[in-house]
Amino acid sequence: MNSSEVLDDRVIVGEIVGVSPDPFSHEVVINKGSRDGVVVGQAILDANGLMGQVQQASSFTSRVLLVSDSSHAVPVEVVRNGLRAILLGNGDTSALELVHVPDTADIREGDLLVSSGLGGRFPKGYPVAEVDQISKEPGEPFVKIRATPMAELNRSRLVLVVFSPEQDATDDAESSPEGSDAGSPEQDGVR
Repeated sequence: MNSSEVLDDRVIVGEIVGVSPDPFSHEVVINKGSRDGVVVGQAILDANGLMGQVQQASSFTSRVLLVSDSSHAVPVEVVRNGLRAILLGNGDTSALELVHVPDTADIREGDLLVSSGLGGRFPKGYPVAEVDQISKEPGEPFVKIRATPMAELNRSRLVLVVFSPEQDATDDAESSPEGSDAGSPEQDGVR
């Protein structure tokens, strides 16, 4: 789990304790829940990259939607040149699709795609996938790009639940002696 060495955000380690039996739903259940501070939308990583996001949190467990699910999308950027695009799940745990990339874009097989941080859902800079196939159809404005997820979606057992700096600030405010109103403009005499 050496990925925690490169993270600036606070993380907790969780374990996958269940997998969805539905072949059309790519979800897993982890053993961390709201009592551990887990909230809907948090990013989930394995040792290699982004696995998905928390879809539902109960007291002791959370349901995680994997990046390979056909309803999942991640804003990404190419590490080599900063090109931004959207990476979609397609129901295949071994392949993702990069969509709406113009045929003139500078993207190559082997390019690493990381989360761009746009949209505010996933923190910036986490490895998501590597481009492994680019096909250009004559006359089409966009290229078809297939990428392999960095996370081992079918094999990982331990995961990292990522807490953003905003969540840490909220947690600190709630645990302060004055409560969540500490430092509000009204208390400081500022209007």
